Amino acid sequence: MAQEITLYQVDAFTSAVFGGNPAAICPLESWLDDKLLQLIAVENNLSETAFFVRDGEDFHLRWFTPGAEVDLCGHATLATSYVIATYLEPGRKTMGFQSRSGRLEVTRDDDLYTLDFPVLKSEACDCPALLSEALNAEVQATFDGMDLMAIVKDEEAVRGLKPDMAKIAGLETRGVIVTAEGTECDFVSRFFAPKHGIPEDPVTGSAHCLLTPYWSERLGKTKMTARQISARGGELIVELKGDRVLISGRAAPYMIGTIKV
Repeated sequence: MAQEITLYQVDAFTSAVFGGNPAAICPLESWLDDKLLQLIAVENNLSETAFFVRDGEDFHLRWFTPGAEVDLCGHATLATSYVIATYLEPGRKTMGFQSRSGRLEVTRDDDLYTLDFPVLKSEACDCPALLSEALNAEVQATFDGMDLMAIVKDEEAVRGLKPDMAKIAGLETRGVIVTAEGTECDFVSRFFAPKHGIPEDPVTGSAHCLLTPYWSERLGKTKMTARQISARGGELIVELKGDRVLISGRAAPYMIGTIKV
């Protein structure tokens, strides 16, 4: 007999549907086989599918791209929090998640959700030749962390990128962040992760765990506004607090359905 699982699709880091980054959210009574979780993520064909199981007062949360399970995902965590606070436990203000990146906490203030995530450290490095070829843009500086972060001249350079995805997939990194100072916000970025089945991610919360400390030091401020200027686009408010990054955004529901596996 097929098992039925409720699936919520939520657009994160946007206040209106069809913006931000869509995530599929699947509450589970208990964990399914990892192969089945990955197959569901492939079938959903979104940048992330999040699965969670209650763990005491917290929840155990896992994230899958169409290509692999990942250690940290911001937009699907925001979307999961939205599902819990809107449908499962209406009015809940604080949610704790046990994850592969430790315990994460999300707080809700009306329609604004704030993720408390760890700072992801990065170190300056030489720009790989393959990266320069892939971006076909002048890279001013490069930092190596969970992702490879490339600093370019300005927002126009970020917006105009037409990267070679095959070459980006050949790099030894989860994904590539390209960033510059913004014209109407503090900084902008785009994120590419073809190795994990995501040519370009619309809005990437986890990337801001690298971006925030870099721009905080460069701009001399701890609280900043950020935009990810993909085709869908997304807006974030970020704040550096010691070894944590607070990432705030909104969410818009798109669909509720049932999957049978």
